Amino acid sequence: MIRETFPVGLLQCNCTILGDETSLDAIVIDPGYDIPRILSALSKHDLTARRIVVTHAHIDHIASALILKQMTGAPIFYSKEDLPLVAMIATQANWFGLKVPEVHPPDHSPADSELISIDGIDATVLLTPGHTEGSLCLHIPAAHLLIAGDTLFAGSIGRTDLLGGDHEKLIASIQDRLLSLPGSTLVIPGHGATTTIDRERSTNPFLI
Repeated sequence: MIRETFPVGLLQCNCTILGDETSLDAIVIDPGYDIPRILSALSKHDLTARRIVVTHAHIDHIASALILKQMTGAPIFYSKEDLPLVAMIATQANWFGLKVPEVHPPDHSPADSELISIDGIDATVLLTPGHTEGSLCLHIPAAHLLIAGDTLFAGSIGRTDLLGGDHEKLIASIQDRLLSLPGSTLVIPGHGATTTIDRERSTNPFLI
């Protein structure tokens, strides 16, 4: 599997591209900003975006999803539970002095345990409310990989003081849905460095 993760935008959201070496189909996760860089990464590997997944509807993760859809034709997947955040996208932009992006409802709101698949890659949706009501993670068992959004970080957890945040739900989501994954699973958080499930089980001060 081809994987590229790189920070985009003012808040350095981790955008991840997952591609299959044979079909050259790809999933783009959290295309917050920097469309030229995303397109360049796709082009470098001769990949075609077939799915766009947004882990939650904070502006730094969703701002350029519609632009990428318009350029590639790939449908956008994210939870309808985050539509209240979409409705206040102008407010989110004002928090950081950013231009207000055009953001639409998802083409599909995936259910828990639903597969988001392209030719060669199957990603399982794990609904993990807490950071936002609609937060989700993607688990790719064949690659021992978890795309965690802003639910789980290296040594930390997502903030819960914004609209839709709930600390108890977040901890329950992590404990019930993420820490039960194999310990060797590589975790790519929404910001910052990678980690593993084993490391967070044993050292994350919010979880032990």
